Amino acid sequence: MSGPEVLIPITFFVSAAAAIIFRGPMGKAIAEAIRRVPPWADGPPPPDVDAERISAELETLRQRMAELEERQDFTERLLAQQRERSALGPGAAREE
Repeated sequence: MSGPEVLIPITFFVSAAAAIIFRGPMGKAIAEAIRRVPPWADGPPPPDVDAERISAELETLRQRMAELEERQDFTERLLAQQRERSALGPGAAREE
């Protein structure tokens, strides 16, 4: 027995094992972890969070992201110019 007909019994046994595992203590622990919400989700952050430090770090990241965008734009322009030059081919030599 090989091929696609093997998948039916395998699927059945894997599904049965998953159902048994998730109905036991392991499943209850996973469900509790999913249900758990951080205590500050509905209110202010805990006092150990330094809002000024986080704000300064966020501003630094914004500046770095803007610099990266500028560099990417510059690189894209250079690559586009290079493609245009190679698409035009070499220029004819002018004789005077």
